[in-house]
Amino acid sequence: MSISTAVAIVLALLSTTLTNLAYLREHDAAAALPVLSMRRPVHSVQLLLGDRSWLLGFAMESTGFLLYAAALALASLSLVQSINAGGIGVLAYVSTHLSRRRLSRRELVGVLVSFLGLLALAVSLVGGSGEGGRGPTAAVLLWLGASGAVALLVLLVGRAFLGLAVAAGVAGGLFFAIGDISTKLVTEGGARIGFLLTLVLGYTLGTVLLQLGYQAGGALMVAGLATLLTNAIPIAAGTIVLDEPVPGGAFGGLRVLAFAAVTAGAFLLARPEDQPAT
Repeated sequence: MSISTAVAIVLALLSTTLTNLAYLREHDAAAALPVLSMRRPVHSVQLLLGDRSWLLGFAMESTGFLLYAAALALASLSLVQSINAGGIGVLAYVSTHLSRRRLSRRELVGVLVSFLGLLALAVSLVGGSGEGGRGPTAAVLLWLGASGAVALLVLLVGRAFLGLAVAAGVAGGLFFAIGDISTKLVTEGGARIGFLLTLVLGYTLGTVLLQLGYQAGGALMVAGLATLLTNAIPIAAGTIVLDEPVPGGAFGGLRVLAFAAVTAGAFLLARPEDQPAT
């Protein structure tokens, strides 16, 4: 494993820890505010910006993003996202600690699976292939467009069946995934600086939707669902459209197993059943 990859791993770990702690602070602040609405965007933004607790959470999330961008400049999207996926364990532990409840059996399994996935990922790095690829721009645009379309479909149609909290978490996660993929592209420089537009759009819509979801459901449910998609979609995109290499042989199999484990762990922790609303 190269020095740059090792630094990227440390940055990604710091980023995911800070970001998930920020989600909890933002959740508590947004849940205590008057009802936010996308039909009154200016009023809703004023409510959020006028709350010091929410602003602190947003500052923490922004710092986490800067660390994330630095990690992406040094390593592949799939690698950094797989480390970020383990951060949902931080979210689960802190949220249950603050609410003074124990992790359920399913949540404990999710934390364990995520940890084992990160351990398998660390071992697989011995086989190399921590660097990123580029992939064709047309395929990337198609991927981002499809992700945005699914997010809008969830908001317009799925909300009636899933509820606001779940719909906002899913759609917010998809928009955050657009932002994450775009961040990796921007770090490559050149003409791909143009993806700064989808970066800003993805993170802005994702942030707005999470605040709406926080007023309708618990932090672990809303942010957990968002985190699941925010990590799973870019991990898949890294291999499918960015042509990021996977090592061959046993190390390659272990890398694939690691990606699957951290995604499965996030899914177990993010399932909405039995998650209390605030």
